[in-house]
Amino acid sequence: MNRSIPSPTLSALEFGPFTFHLYALCIIIGIAVAIWLGDKRFKARTDNGASVVSEVAIIAVPFGIIGGRIYHVITSPDAYFGNGGHPLDAFKIWQGGLGIWGAISLGALAAWFRYRQLATRIELPKFSLFLDALAPGVLLAQGIGRFGNWFNVELFGRPLDAPWALEVPARYRPSGYSTFETFHPTFAYEAVWCTLLAFLLIRIGSRLHSGQVFSLYVLGYSIGRLGIESIRIDSAHTIGGLRLNIWVSILVAMFALMTLLRQTKKAN
Repeated sequence: MNRSIPSPTLSALEFGPFTFHLYALCIIIGIAVAIWLGDKRFKARTDNGASVVSEVAIIAVPFGIIGGRIYHVITSPDAYFGNGGHPLDAFKIWQGGLGIWGAISLGALAAWFRYRQLATRIELPKFSLFLDALAPGVLLAQGIGRFGNWFNVELFGRPLDAPWALEVPARYRPSGYSTFETFHPTFAYEAVWCTLLAFLLIRIGSRLHSGQVFSLYVLGYSIGRLGIESIRIDSAHTIGGLRLNIWVSILVAMFALMTLLRQTKKAN
């Protein structure tokens, strides 16, 4: 049995009366990285050097978290409203469960609203350029956030016997997998994919037209998510034998591709 990636033995740190959940800490660190990099990239793309990323983030981040949680609860209702479920657990974000599509959708909508407000006071470029500046940092935030799943020992993939396999204690193994000890470390797959894609967008971003960096982010992430979802074994709703998130990834990837093609045609 390979144990190159052991599962953490704790998911929270306690300091006196305070408890710090490592899942939440990973999310917070990811958000900080996204704001820092997004601010740096946006400043480089504005003539007046305006820095509005932090002001937009004050609104967009909370709405993104709310959107991510709503998506997760809607697509996994049995854990909260099914037999043995506890509805109040839907508010326990620190235990894991943020759907990226909900986070991006509601977070981007809130960002657009706040950006338009700021644009009435200061001269700002198109919102699509703002999204382009944020995209690589958001990818890095997603990658960092996935380590929260590692601390919670959740969302791993099918059994795997390889040097990079993840050792999963018996109490975390899904029904039907109790005899297996090592699994695909999907948290690591997504973290690596997000990081590589982020650096690719940073590298080629200057050669792309307005909005194309963000479209490539959505397209590239969706493609990677398709592969990752195909090997996950946690419970999920299915349609036609495929996990719901696979269908969502396909639809989002198609929409992103069509948007990218339209942006390319418009630029030419």
